[in-house]
Amino acid sequence: MNAIGARDEKRAAAPEGAAAPSGAAASRGAAIPCAPAAAPGREAGLGLARSVMARYPRADVSWHYEHGLFLGAARAAARAWDDPGLDAAARERIASLVGAGGEIRGYRVDEFNLDQVNPGRNLFALLDETGDRRYAAAISTLSRQLASHPRGKSGGYWHKKVYPEQMWLDGLYMAQPFKTLAALRDGDASALEDVVRQFALMESKARDPRTGLLYHAWDESRAQLWANPETGCSPHFWGRAIGWFAMALVDVIEYLPLAFAGRARLGEIMGRLAEAVAPYQDASTGLWYQVVDQAGREGNYPEASVSSMLSYALAKAARLGASDPGPARASAAKAHEGACARFLAQDGSGGLRLEGTCSVAGLGGKPYRDGSYAYYVREPVKTDDFKGVGPFILAAIEYENGRDSGSR
Repeated sequence: MNAIGARDEKRAAAPEGAAAPSGAAASRGAAIPCAPAAAPGREAGLGLARSVMARYPRADVSWHYEHGLFLGAARAAARAWDDPGLDAAARERIASLVGAGGEIRGYRVDEFNLDQVNPGRNLFALLDETGDRRYAAAISTLSRQLASHPRGKSGGYWHKKVYPEQMWLDGLYMAQPFKTLAALRDGDASALEDVVRQFALMESKARDPRTGLLYHAWDESRAQLWANPETGCSPHFWGRAIGWFAMALVDVIEYLPLAFAGRARLGEIMGRLAEAVAPYQDASTGLWYQVVDQAGREGNYPEASVSSMLSYALAKAARLGASDPGPARASAAKAHEGACARFLAQDGSGGLRLEGTCSVAGLGGKPYRDGSYAYYVREPVKTDDFKGVGPFILAAIEYENGRDSGSR
């Protein structure tokens, strides 16, 4: 079975005498207390990476941001924990998507879709490791897309050609880490400055002045039904969108030279975001909710991808000096431990699965997605969705890094 969208496995029964779960939380498998299926850190992260890879045949590989995220995370786990077999499996899948002349299987430049740029991050390592120029050609193709990608009047990239004048938090993760790597390779300082401008613009338009949280998207034209007629923002703080933005920030900060002036500006943005999400972390479980600021509202639920994304981003921000290290490390560790306890499960053969990931959420399109609270909480929840699995693995690596450095 394809790892994406695999059927939810039943969790272990609740302890004897415990109240049976009910309502939306029970249907999403996120509110049943149980012992972790694997210990936080290496056991959970490497175990999940190996298990999901074993259920992911090469025939299912696609040039898609979810696949790129998982494969990049699997390679990171293989490097962190010395697993040549896992690394080879990930490398083979990435390489299978690039033809001898650098053609990218399944990619179309005329879609002008930022999501399709993200898998290109994995090509830089393959180019360095092999010297194979087909990877350089593929990187150049993606760079040409960004050079001509439509922008709004304020200079922000449209999320997609089919979403004109719109910036989504997701889009910063999809394009800016790749653009940073390409600019560093080419020595293009102006492109690095533009990366910083994209983050700064997104924060300035999407940040709520009361909570500091970031709305999912901003419509510069105010044409969308979901857009606030005054601000252009969508109506809610969707967890995974905030997670994408946070992961993009720390990845780009890590790539940038210490002497680059814009690095400090990105650190300030990350610091503000870390402060904003802290009050909404569930004190009991360490997790964040699908709609971040409405934990007690009917239908809302702790969600796996945002919890792992923020765990990863906060731990990495602390390591890089981009947020107050004490609170960020503690929050990140609690989130990863909570994700292991709530979302990690064993399959019938002793492998690991990750439950509790919202399968998809967007805005506009056909059928039209209005960005309402009801929309976000009714989207399907999946097991082994790469958007949860990849960040979980990355969070496990950062958790182990923190433990090895004696920060906990």
